[in-house]
This record gives sequence, C-alpha cells and structure tokens, in this order.
Amino acid sequence: MRVDILLRQVAAQGGFGAVLARGDNEAGAIAVVVREGGEERLLAPVLGAQGYCLAEMAIGPAVPGWIERATRRDPDLWVVELDIPQAAQLVAGWWATG
Repeated sequence: MRVDILLRQVAAQGGFGAVLARGDNEAGAIAVVVREGGEERLLAPVLGAQGYCLAEMAIGPAVPGWIERATRRDPDLWVVELDIPQAAQLVAGWWATG
C-alpha cells in the first residue's frame, strides 16, 4: 500500500517509479534507489534514537549487491527506484509523513 502511494506521488509530480523487488504488502520495509549527480544511491530505514529514519546504505556499483543481500535476508523487503528530480528530498519528506 505505501509503495503504491509513493509511486502515485512521484507520477503526480511528473516522475517515474519502478518496483525492483516486491515484498510483503503488509509487513515489508521499503528501500528506495535514487539517482543524483549521475550516481545511484540506496536509501533505507534504520532505527535510531528517535525512531526510524532514512539512511544511505549503498552508493553506485554497491547498490545491486546491497539489494541482493538484503532481499535474501528479508524477503518482505520492497525496493523501489525513482526517477524524479530531487528524489532523496521527496523520499525523506514522504517518509517523515508516512
């Protein structure tokens, strides 16, 4: 459900989103691949002192390996790639309100 909302929000702003790994509809965490400055970055939620926040987990060529390892450990994980300007800021705002 949350992935659908994110993809609709991106489309409404003129961007494109694609699901790279489909997780559990109710229990799956969501990781997001964004492209900034010509380089891929993977953002995923991590538990911190004030609850969950997004953190950069992989950059560039390390992204596919991170996705492979993470989906093997957690088959419920969703991985979404977004193609929209300032994707990281959009995801951070979406995550904060989510």
